Amino acid sequence: MSIFSIGLSGLRAAQTGLYATSGNISNVNTPGYNREIVQLGENRTSGVLVNGIERQFNQFVATRLNASSGSLASLETYYSQVRQIDNLLSDDRSGLAPVMQEFFNALGQMNSNPADPSARAGVLGTASTLVSQFKSFDNYLQDIESSVNGEIKFEVDTINTLSQQISSLNKEILIARSGNGEAPNSLLNQRDKMVHDLSQRIDVRVHEQKSGSYTISLNNGSPLVSGDTAYQLDAVTDNADPTRVAVFYNDVAGNQIQLKESTFNRGSLSGLMEFRSKSLDTMRNQLGQMVRVFTDAFNQQHQAGVDLNQDPGQAMFGAGNPVAYSNSRNTGTGTASVQISDATALLAADYDIKLTDTGYEVRRMDNGKLVNATFDGATGTLAFNGLEVTMIGAVSQGDSFRVRPLVNQAQSFELLLSEGSQLAAAQSSASGDNRNGLALLDLQNQMLVEGKGTFNQAYGTMVSTLGNQINVVQANLAAQEGLTEQLTALQQSESGVNLDEEAANLIRFQQYYQANAKVIETGTTILDTILQLR
Repeated sequence: MSIFSIGLSGLRAAQTGLYATSGNISNVNTPGYNREIVQLGENRTSGVLVNGIERQFNQFVATRLNASSGSLASLETYYSQVRQIDNLLSDDRSGLAPVMQEFFNALGQMNSNPADPSARAGVLGTASTLVSQFKSFDNYLQDIESSVNGEIKFEVDTINTLSQQISSLNKEILIARSGNGEAPNSLLNQRDKMVHDLSQRIDVRVHEQKSGSYTISLNNGSPLVSGDTAYQLDAVTDNADPTRVAVFYNDVAGNQIQLKESTFNRGSLSGLMEFRSKSLDTMRNQLGQMVRVFTDAFNQQHQAGVDLNQDPGQAMFGAGNPVAYSNSRNTGTGTASVQISDATALLAADYDIKLTDTGYEVRRMDNGKLVNATFDGATGTLAFNGLEVTMIGAVSQGDSFRVRPLVNQAQSFELLLSEGSQLAAAQSSASGDNRNGLALLDLQNQMLVEGKGTFNQAYGTMVSTLGNQINVVQANLAAQEGLTEQLTALQQSESGVNLDEEAANLIRFQQYYQANAKVIETGTTILDTILQLR
C-alpha cells in the first residue's frame, strides 16, 4: 500500500470519528440517544480500517432501569390517585365525623324537650345534612372511579400504539441489517426508547433474538410483540362486573382473554389497578358499611317508639340494595339474589362465588381468602358475613357471581321523614317521654360496625386505613426514586453523552485528520522530488 493510500485511510478514519463525535454532541439532549464511538482496526497490508460505529448500549443495565422505572411509574400513579381521597378526608367541610356528631347533638337537644318543634326540626335538618354529606362523599369516589376507568383505557391505547411501533421497527431493523450488514443505530435507539416507554406503562419481558428482533411478552408469558406482529390489548367491560373496566388480551387465534390484575406488577397501568382494588373499593365499601349499619340500627330503634302523633315510628332512613352480577362467561342460566340479614356482621368487602365440583366456593375480593359459608340446599341459599345469597335457576359448574353488598349503600342513602312530628322519641303516650330518643342517642356508643366498633371508630378506621396506605406508598416511592436515579446515572455513564469528553475527542480527531493530511502532503513532496530528478 502506498503512502497515499495509508494517508487516505487515516483521513477516512478521522472523518468518521468527527462524524460520530458531532452526532454525539448534537444529540446530547435527545431522549433515548446512546453515545456512539468509532471502532478502528489495523489494515493487514497497511493503514487503518473503520470497522464501524458502535453505540454504547448495555442491555443488562437497560433491563434493570426499565424494571425500576416501571415500578416507579406504578407507585407515582398510585400515589397521585390516593392523594385525591386524602384531600377529601382532610377537608373539614367534607368530613363525616363532624356531621355525625352534629346529628347526635341535635338528638340530645330534642331529648331535653321532646315536644319542642324547633328541636325536632333541628334533628331533621342535621339528618338531611348527614345524608347529603355521605352521598357527596360517595359521588366524589364514583367520579374518581369513572376517571380511573378512563385512564385505564388511555393507558391501554398507548400500550397498543407503542407495541405496534416496536413491531414496525423490528421489521425496519431487519431490512436495514440485511442491506449492508451494519447496525442501524438510529432505529435501535428509537426501539429501545419505545421499550422504555412501554415498561413505564406495563410489566413486560424483553428478549432479543439472534436476528436482532425483539420479542416482548407480558409477565404471564403472553407475547405482546413478536417480530413484526403486535398483539393488541382491549380495555372493555369486566366479565365479572359490568360497572368496571378490565384489560383483555387478544391472542393469535382471535380469542379475547381477560387478564388478571396480578399480570400488572409494574407500570402506570398497575398503579391504576392497584389503587382501584386496594384503596378505592375499600373506601367505598367502608363508607357503604357505615351507611347500612347506621340505617338498619337507627330504623330498628326508631320503629320501636311512637311519634308525636302517637303513631308507631317509621323507618327514618333508606339505603341502597346489595347487588350480585352473573359472570358474562357463565354457561348456565342461573342468577344470584343477595339480601342483608345482619348489618352488624357485614364486612367491608366484595365477594366472588363460584360453583366447583365440590360445591359453592366463596372468596373475598380484597384479600383472596376463602369465606366459611353455610349452604341450604333446600332454598339454594348461601349464608355468610351477614349476607344471604340465593341461587336462582340452573347454575353450571364453573359459573361465578360477583357479590357487592355495600357499593350502592351510600349512593341511595336518603332521609324518609319530612315532619318533625314523625320523630319517634317516646315509647308511650306519656307527656315528656324521651326514652326512645335516649335509645336512639345511645346508638353512637354501641359496637355496631362488625360488632366491634362505634360509628366514629369505623370512620376513624377508614381514615387510618387510607393514612397507612399513603405512608407505605410514600416510603416505597422514596426508595424507588433513589434506585431509579442510581440506575439512570449508571446508564448515562455508559450510554450518555459527556460534552467535555466529546470536545476532547473533537480536538483529537481534528489533529488526527491534520496529521494524515500531512502524510499525504509529504508523499506528494517526495513524489515531486523524484520526478524532478528525471
